[in-house]
Amino acid sequence: MTVPKTAAEAKQLVDKLWSYCHVLRHDGVSTIDYVDQLTLLLFLKMAQERQERKSFGEAKEIVPSHLGWQTLLDADAEDLKSSYENILDQLGKRPDTALGLIYHGAENKIRNAATLKKLIVDLIDKVNWSGTGVDIKGDAYEALLEKGAEDIKSGAGQYFTPRALIDAIVRCMRPEPGDTIVDPACGTGGFLLAAHDYIQHHYGDDLSKEDARHLRDGGISGIELVHGTARLAQMNLLLHGIGDPGGRALIDVKDALAEAPGPDERATMVLANPPFGRKSGFSTVDEFGKVTREDVTYDRSDLWVTTSNKQLNFVQHIANMMKIDGRAAVVVPDNVLFEGGAGETLRRRLLRECDVHTLLRLPTGIFYAGGVKANVLFFDCKRSRPEQPWTAKLWVYDFRVGEHFTLRQNKLEAHHLDEFVQAYKPEDRHGRTESERFKCFTYEELLARDKVNLDITWLRDPDLEDGDELQPPEVIAQEIVEDLQAALDEFAAVAEALQLAKAEREGQVVVGE
Repeated sequence: MTVPKTAAEAKQLVDKLWSYCHVLRHDGVSTIDYVDQLTLLLFLKMAQERQERKSFGEAKEIVPSHLGWQTLLDADAEDLKSSYENILDQLGKRPDTALGLIYHGAENKIRNAATLKKLIVDLIDKVNWSGTGVDIKGDAYEALLEKGAEDIKSGAGQYFTPRALIDAIVRCMRPEPGDTIVDPACGTGGFLLAAHDYIQHHYGDDLSKEDARHLRDGGISGIELVHGTARLAQMNLLLHGIGDPGGRALIDVKDALAEAPGPDERATMVLANPPFGRKSGFSTVDEFGKVTREDVTYDRSDLWVTTSNKQLNFVQHIANMMKIDGRAAVVVPDNVLFEGGAGETLRRRLLRECDVHTLLRLPTGIFYAGGVKANVLFFDCKRSRPEQPWTAKLWVYDFRVGEHFTLRQNKLEAHHLDEFVQAYKPEDRHGRTESERFKCFTYEELLARDKVNLDITWLRDPDLEDGDELQPPEVIAQEIVEDLQAALDEFAAVAEALQLAKAEREGQVVVGE
């Protein structure tokens, strides 16, 4: 079997598999379904590879042998479909376990037996996906997930945070073996894997048995609303040696905002990129097929302010799920920084009750959701201290002005964020110094700003000449798209409200899904 030697070779293998997606489309398998179907099979193959690595002392059964990859290889062509569907059914019997979560509700959507056989025998089995090291396997597997995330029309991109950004955040946060690390909107598990890799790299040789057990059996966990995405996250954790296949799932499938975290759910570190979008809600449909959206607010006494703004809810939820002296790094859109009403109330409470010490302003063009203007907010949880606010200074690093990235031609890479990590000074935040991009603002200065607006900027885009007020054409085009989309969303909301009002006047009943 071929063993990929570099990340580039691993990517070539992924591209080869991805090209087969076009064949599966003829069988009625959509692009996002293809990622799901491929990862279900790829997990079985990689699980077998891990089980066969006896020479490295790593042999460990992830999937029972009678339900594993070899069973598919040994199946006759006419029995392959039924054999595979039986495997899916049996592995999904216990959804409370890690393996059960992955396969619970999984369906074989590759209806053509010949196509399934070709995918298994001629493509996946010809490659040693695990190779001889975790990094090579990770590069191949994560590149496949990234391929799925690039499919914007399918919505897969909302679950993917750029690896370069994740790594920079983790380098600043410096997770330790004793940390309890949680991502309440974990997507495919990028933050969790990066934190685990950081700990292994910096502490691997010195990890005690207790620390190793803590990391493996619950020190790293996540919450994800969408089951299909939670499946990918749990696959990723198991293939990186995190968790026990027959033990409890480390990814909890639920709405993280639905209830307050319990005492045993507190974290010493929270890393998160909650889903973009301001509203939490659900859809209902009336007897005529009219879909209506209902905004949701959460009835939780622990939240500082009641709002249907999903991003504001995630920020205050994260603040309340940390242990004392716990640390958080959260990706938030610009509106969290300047929105009035509930937003202002939240910012005042956050600055007073937490140490909000760093804000990284991110450039556009790095997320699969086009035109997103986002930031990373770093803050620490502190004990109640009514007489004095915990935030003394907020350091703002402007990585947005003058930086223009795209997902293909000019992709964000790890080295682009090296200067920020150096300025952050994770080894000693008290030793920071101001620079052109890194400025410090006192608590009093922040409170004096209108609505405690934290959307602070002071740089002029170097691409602009004196007297020139125009951005580069590609930036202007993207901003036009954003403005048009926002206008369309507003018009759609008005139209729905008018239709709902008409339906109510005429006595039509709206029923839940």
